[in-house]
Amino acid sequence: MTVLVNPTALSDHRARDFKMLIDGKWEAGASDPIERVAPSHGVVVSRFPAGSRTEAERAIAAARKAFDEGPWPRMTASERSAILLRAADLIAARAEELAFLDAIEAGKPITQVRGEIAGSVDIWRYAAALARDLHGESYNTLGDGTLGVVLREAIGVVSIITPWNFPFLIVGQKLPFALAAGCTTVVKPSELTSGSTLVLGEILQQAGVPDGVVNIVTGTGPEVGAVMTSHPDVDMVSFTGSTGVGKLTMSNAAQTLKKVSLELGGKNPQIVFPDADLDAFVDAAVFGAYFNAGECCNAGSRLILHKSIASDVVRRVAELAKGVRVGDPLDPSTQVGAIITPQHLEKISGYVAGARSSGARIAHGGETLDLGMGQFMSPTILEAVTPDMAVAREEVFGPVLSVLTFETTAEAVSIANSIDYGLSAGVWSRDFDTCLTIGRSVRAGTVWMNTFMDGASELPFGGYKQSGLGRELGRHAVEDYTETKTLNMHIGKRTNWWMPQTEKLV
Repeated sequence: MTVLVNPTALSDHRARDFKMLIDGKWEAGASDPIERVAPSHGVVVSRFPAGSRTEAERAIAAARKAFDEGPWPRMTASERSAILLRAADLIAARAEELAFLDAIEAGKPITQVRGEIAGSVDIWRYAAALARDLHGESYNTLGDGTLGVVLREAIGVVSIITPWNFPFLIVGQKLPFALAAGCTTVVKPSELTSGSTLVLGEILQQAGVPDGVVNIVTGTGPEVGAVMTSHPDVDMVSFTGSTGVGKLTMSNAAQTLKKVSLELGGKNPQIVFPDADLDAFVDAAVFGAYFNAGECCNAGSRLILHKSIASDVVRRVAELAKGVRVGDPLDPSTQVGAIITPQHLEKISGYVAGARSSGARIAHGGETLDLGMGQFMSPTILEAVTPDMAVAREEVFGPVLSVLTFETTAEAVSIANSIDYGLSAGVWSRDFDTCLTIGRSVRAGTVWMNTFMDGASELPFGGYKQSGLGRELGRHAVEDYTETKTLNMHIGKRTNWWMPQTEKLV
């Protein structure tokens, strides 16, 4: 079903002009701005400064000075925590503004984005709590002459690079934890969806974050991101995006041996056994495949179904997919919004065409949608997919669901693990032994059992293999932005040679 309500809602919208934040000052940039055309309505909705190497280097210098000389790393944890809590309250107060920006710039359904903003508020509050829990260790067990203390210190200047698919949520999975640890930062949002991150800069200033602690530079990866990932004054890079760009980020960071945290792509399986609650699964399958128009690193884009139930399950998933509401992101009833760019829509369509030519069959959808505005893709189901097909191995990043089949548990695990990604997975069975066997065998950072795409601030998120390095969220998230330092303290008289004094052996 296609729903299109008020397609001219942005016809009277005046494009918003933004500035970037460097050392506490808002700047327009020297070049012509980047114009963002709403993927849902085809009109310019935002203009961002086109930052260059010059702005990136100035932002890094400001962050370096703020870390080396400024108050932020030297505040007490309770002082930093209080500022983060104020930021969370201010985010909540401007939630509708933030949701609107992400909806029009990314083509995301407004109801979905409202949920993401609420989730972000919770993450900021969680990071504020972890700021006060950060601590080191002491060792009073090294003998009478030694006391050991292990300190946790902020790692320094952190470059944070975020993608277009979850503009506000993903910066919330990184920035508050870096700030909680006492780091200073340079943030580069995607040049397609920078608006909500720039509003966050205003919020952090209002909350009391000192100048230079958070700098936001807009622009492209080659112009800005390359500097942020290679500059010698940056101590750590936290990047979310495609695996290809993640590899480039890691290569750039290797020039100065920076710490790197990468949250990359996924090709996530849902393995379904005959004894599963199929009513619950079918709902989760449709949600997992089409949430955020499938432009989601942990989308459930591979169904691995037991052969005995495959035909019935595909029929039921297709029937439910028919009712998915595709259309105007500003309509609260919309479930699937627009595809981010015309080029990306063409890429998705190319995967579908390639799968068909390789022998897959379309069980539902498969075509682009002409809604009189923007670019849209119908929720699509491909059956008779084999593990060697590109659509079964590569990240389509669109509303395309591939269906594969298995007969034994070992075969299901083999199919799930046969690709380069390992971000998340799901298993469906009423038998807990089966769920636990799959959970321990599939190489993925998150395995959902009889559910899919649930999450909480307390639970770590990240991937195996080419889905990334490190974890975000969870109780250790602040520690990721720290270094450990050992203080080895001698007590009393010290010997003058490295060999310990011992009795003469006879």
